[in-house]
Amino acid sequence: MHIREATIADFDQIWPIFKTIVAAGETYAYPRDTTREQAIKLWLEAPRKTFVAEENGEILGTYYIKTNQAGGGDHVCNCGYMVSPAARGRGLATTMCEHSQQIARSLGYLAMQFNFVASTNEGALRLWTKLGFETVGRLPKAFRHPALGYVDAVVMYKWL
Repeated sequence: MHIREATIADFDQIWPIFKTIVAAGETYAYPRDTTREQAIKLWLEAPRKTFVAEENGEILGTYYIKTNQAGGGDHVCNCGYMVSPAARGRGLATTMCEHSQQIARSLGYLAMQFNFVASTNEGALRLWTKLGFETVGRLPKAFRHPALGYVDAVVMYKWL
């Protein structure tokens, strides 16, 4: 597997991953009917950088990195990760998160924060904890899960 910076040409392969995850409504707080055009802005244009994890020319996962807050908080970045449902269980999220921490340091960030991890996303919570992120806050009933209703969102943080 190879991780590289994404280009607009990659979006044809990113889009099915993005659409499947966002339409499920279980992990991201994007509208479940986010359009392709909106997704390009959210995933490729707004972040500082976007990356893809590919194998034999097929994109299996993607992540973005962006400044979490401006001004006095601009030393902290935020990332979002998506793995193709067909590629889950292969360690891609771990590899992308480790890669993103290296990229964060190279871009001058001193910390990484995950602002809004659905408490029902047990796999992500377990992985981020394993990779050294601490739970620093819990937002009661802040995420509306499509099947479970209002669930907590967790804020996680790691000094790099």
